[in-house]
Amino acid sequence: MLRELRIENIAVIERADIRFDAGLNVMTGETGAGKSIVIDSIAALTGARVTRDLIRGGAERATVTGVFDRADAENWLRDNELDDGDDSDELIVQRRITRDGKSSCRVCGNPVSAQQLRELGSALLEIHGQNDGLQLLDEKRHLAALDRFAGLDLDPYREAYRTLCTLREERERLNLDEEEKERLSARLTEAVAELERAALRPEEREELTARRDLLRNAEKLTEALHIASDALNGDEGALNGAQTAAWQCRHAAGFAPELGSAADTVDQAIFLLSDASERLRDFEESLSFSPEEYDRIEERLRELSRLERKYRRSLEDLPAYLDECRGRLEEISFSEERLQELDREITRQEKRCTALAEDLREERRKASGRLAALIEKELHDLSMPAARFLVELTPLTELGPAGLDSARFLLSANRGELPGRISRIASGGELSRIMLAMKQVLSRSDPVPTMIFDEIDTGVSGIAAQRVGEKLAELSGRKQVLCVTHLPQIAAMADRHAVIVKTEREGRTLTEVIPLDHLGRQREIARLHGGDNITETTLRSAEEQLGYAAQFKNQHQNKEKTNGSI
Repeated sequence: MLRELRIENIAVIERADIRFDAGLNVMTGETGAGKSIVIDSIAALTGARVTRDLIRGGAERATVTGVFDRADAENWLRDNELDDGDDSDELIVQRRITRDGKSSCRVCGNPVSAQQLRELGSALLEIHGQNDGLQLLDEKRHLAALDRFAGLDLDPYREAYRTLCTLREERERLNLDEEEKERLSARLTEAVAELERAALRPEEREELTARRDLLRNAEKLTEALHIASDALNGDEGALNGAQTAAWQCRHAAGFAPELGSAADTVDQAIFLLSDASERLRDFEESLSFSPEEYDRIEERLRELSRLERKYRRSLEDLPAYLDECRGRLEEISFSEERLQELDREITRQEKRCTALAEDLREERRKASGRLAALIEKELHDLSMPAARFLVELTPLTELGPAGLDSARFLLSANRGELPGRISRIASGGELSRIMLAMKQVLSRSDPVPTMIFDEIDTGVSGIAAQRVGEKLAELSGRKQVLCVTHLPQIAAMADRHAVIVKTEREGRTLTEVIPLDHLGRQREIARLHGGDNITETTLRSAEEQLGYAAQFKNQHQNKEKTNGSI
């Protein structure tokens, strides 16, 4: 459950602290007041994409912080090794966006990636916007919705199908005609021979480049070595001078013992100078420069570059490519035997996939009738009394990622009409109600604790709006529900109601989120009915609506208790 939301410097919201409760939380306000900003802020906590355009003008960064029930995220915390034994019941999630476009995410103070935040967000809440109804038109999503309702575990089938696809890909790769096989074999043989002759080493270029640079500066290097060696070992060199100084210091120490330390220091210097002299001598003796060596290095470097261009791989990757070519040659050499073996494996795997797909089909067939009946009942409750809802299962001729079935939802909105595609039949208001009906049914097996509806009232009014409000109230008995709405019928059902107000202060536009008490709710519902013209009549009407909503929720709660005790 989402307990608190703090928004700082997001768009026109300078700062807002919003508390939420269990049950139905409703937010209302004038168009353009900033209701969508609150939803966008919550979406940011689920890993949704954010940009610096969200940052309030004049601010360097924007921050959204949410406090959730920790129990809702225990599995995620354990999987991400963030379960540090904290006995707090709070889960604090924070998203920060800076003016340079960077975004950072933290969970209980620990930095996490946007991908991790998306995984956490999917376990904490679902956001259903105005476009979710349009998703019903995408028939590719219908089978997944049916599978969720049926509680199907598709992992065994998917794993078997992935294995089948891998086997088929290998067979396709090996199943070449003889002419193509000969061409490929010749090309691979040439590549193997060339790369083997090259005897490549990943670190070779670095070594050759260093040696080439040394050869390029051979004359200057030799001259520097001679000068340094002469400075150390010549008649007037440092070593001779240091040795003389050491002898004299020892002699002087016989008269002034405190000079003994100076003699020791000079002895250490002699040791270091001797070591340096030996290193210079050894390095000079190891030098063997020749124009032929330089030419050989340049030729080798050109050859390495040519091979990289020819095979479109870096020097570091060419040895692995050589192994790949060898393996591919071996495959071709034994392709006939492997093809026969693959055919046998593919046949066995197809039988296994088909058996699993048929089991899925049977479960889908059983679930489709139940799903259709439950959604149809919900639609009747949502002022679509003549609606008929069907789940059409169609067998596929070939195995696919989800088995041997396709599914689509069909609807008849009015009596006497044949069921057809939702995209051709449903209006905007009907799409909203169909989506709500599906969420009402699917939420019973959905573990996500919070559902957010952003203006689900699109295209809905009158009695239909009243029924939508009642359904949201029923849903809030099982889930925490957050809803942005313009309809008084929905606002009246709220367990907690806040109004979003846009004001001006010192020439700047500000948005505030104000929690409402009973009188505040009465005036806000009256405004939703009649605009700014709030009269005694509209206030009485709002109070009656609040009274009906309280009565409905009490009756529903008593009904739920009775059903739960049976």
